[in-house]
Amino acid sequence: MESSNPSPDTKVIFDLLEAFRGSKAMFAAVKLGVFDALEDAPKSSVAIAAELKANADAMGRLLDACVSLGLLRSIAGLYSNSPAASIYLCSSSPRRMTGYLNYSNDILWKMWGNLEDAVREGSHRWKQTYGWDGPIFSSFFRTEAARREFLLGMHGYGQVSSPRVVAAFDLSRFRQLVDLGGATGHLSMAACQRYPSLNAVVFDLPGVVPLAKEMIAASPVAERIRVQSGDFFADPLPAGDLYALGRIVHDWSEEKIDRLMRKIYDHLPDGGGLLIAEKLIDEDRSGPLSAHLQSLNMLIVTEGKERTVGEYESLLKRVGFAEVQASRTQSPVDAVLALKRGTK
Repeated sequence: MESSNPSPDTKVIFDLLEAFRGSKAMFAAVKLGVFDALEDAPKSSVAIAAELKANADAMGRLLDACVSLGLLRSIAGLYSNSPAASIYLCSSSPRRMTGYLNYSNDILWKMWGNLEDAVREGSHRWKQTYGWDGPIFSSFFRTEAARREFLLGMHGYGQVSSPRVVAAFDLSRFRQLVDLGGATGHLSMAACQRYPSLNAVVFDLPGVVPLAKEMIAASPVAERIRVQSGDFFADPLPAGDLYALGRIVHDWSEEKIDRLMRKIYDHLPDGGGLLIAEKLIDEDRSGPLSAHLQSLNMLIVTEGKERTVGEYESLLKRVGFAEVQASRTQSPVDAVLALKRGTK
């Protein structure tokens, strides 16, 4: 006899069951060079398979999956890139995110396989997955090519989010931005483009500096941005009235972040500010899903986590900041602005 109680909808279960397959299909297509092969002209699956030295039937299945995922188009047996694939998934695009996608495929994919142990032990999985025991970020910057490709991927990511982060608050009162751990300078470039009276310093590790200079030199605001090498934990900070931490706070332990916040606060003049770009968790912790998944990613990869606005407010006010504002940007990261006492 059939139960009178209807069964719960299975859609969420099956969607999540298959979610990793869609991610891996995109990663594989990037890795194999599918989107690069299709950037010049539409091609058949047989032609792409021959060009990329792949099995024709298997390549056809991957291409069809990418069509269903919205990454490719197919007309009369010829495949072509979607606009999003052309911009973000082709290695020739200045806005490409392929470096971060390859990092996700080559590094994160294996580390997420140890999520259960990360939850049991509350620590990252570098040692378990790869046997690496040194500083976290030096581990996947083992070659210059790996460093460059990862940073270019993050640059593409930043080009999506940074313009919205710097527009989240009126920053026109500030004159000197110091972009700590600023990588390729995407946040500094977005800020200087939006605020004509602003100058910026991108402050990052020595290995990052050459690419930062290269990317900034191609920017229309290059004359207002300089690059300086240094470790924000160990070295003196450049002077400024606005400091920025873009996707930095979520990397580190509470103790290290507390130390960095105090250091920034001490370097700021009265009325100075700190701009933080991170994904914000809802105060009741009901979402958004992207923030919770990112927080799990931080557990697996780093010492840190994502936070609520209330948690940022507590963190910032205990080092002396007087006012904390937050803004949802509808981009991959949100924005928090903290002001030092003396702001008019």
